[in-house]
Amino acid sequence: MRPSKRDAQDIRPVSLERGVSKYAEGSCLIRCGDTHVLCTASIAERVPPWMRGLGRGWVTAEYGMLPRATSDRTRREATAGRQSGRTLEIQRLIGRSLRAAIDLDKLGEVQITVDCDVLQADGGTRTASITGAWVALHDCVQWMKARNMVTQDPIKDHVAAISCGLYRDMAVCDLDYAEDSEAQADANFVMTGKGELIEVQGTAEGAPFSEAAFIELLSLARGGISRLVDLQKTAVG
Repeated sequence: MRPSKRDAQDIRPVSLERGVSKYAEGSCLIRCGDTHVLCTASIAERVPPWMRGLGRGWVTAEYGMLPRATSDRTRREATAGRQSGRTLEIQRLIGRSLRAAIDLDKLGEVQITVDCDVLQADGGTRTASITGAWVALHDCVQWMKARNMVTQDPIKDHVAAISCGLYRDMAVCDLDYAEDSEAQADANFVMTGKGELIEVQGTAEGAPFSEAAFIELLSLARGGISRLVDLQKTAVG
C-alpha cells in the first residue's frame, strides 16, 4: 500500500494556474500534490553571443528552491556564492526538455528564460517544473504572437515529465517524498505529447533492477504523462 493510498498508476492531484505573474510574458503555478512550483517565462531581445547573427532563438531555464520549500530551512545558494551541482543539473534538464518542444528557427533572435522556483517540495520538483514550464513557455509564445514578434507558431508539441519508481517491490507512478526517500529505484521520464522520449534518468538506490521492471516503469510514465498533457491542453484551451 502506498503512503498516499493511491493505486500504482495514479498521479497526485494536479492543477495548472496560468497568468499568476503580473510582469512575466508567460507564467504558471503548478501544484502536484504538495509540490508547488512557480514557472515564469521572460523574453530578452538578444541571444547568447555564440548565436548572434544566426537568425535563431534560444530557450533556457533556471531552477531554485526557496529556503522553506522543505521541512527544514535550507540556505539560499546565492549566499554561498555558487549553485549546487543538483541545481545546475536540473535547470539544464528543464532547458533541454523545453528546447525539444520549440522550433528555434521560427523564434527569431530572442531568448526565452523560464525560471522555475520551488515554493514547496514533496518530491518530483524537477518533473513538475518541466510540466509547468511548458505552459509558461506556451503563454510567452502567445504573447509574442499577439505582438507580431513571430509569424509562425514555433511550439512543436507538448512536453511533460513524471517520476516512477519501485517502492516496496511495487512499480508506482508519481512518487511523493515519502515514497522517493524509500524507493528501491526511481526514474524521471520526459516525453512529448506524442509520447516520444526526450530524456530518461534512472537510478537503482540499492540492488540493480531488471529490464522488465524498467519497462513497467516506462509504461506507468506513459500513462501519467498522457494525463499531464491532457491537463496542459485543458489549461491552455
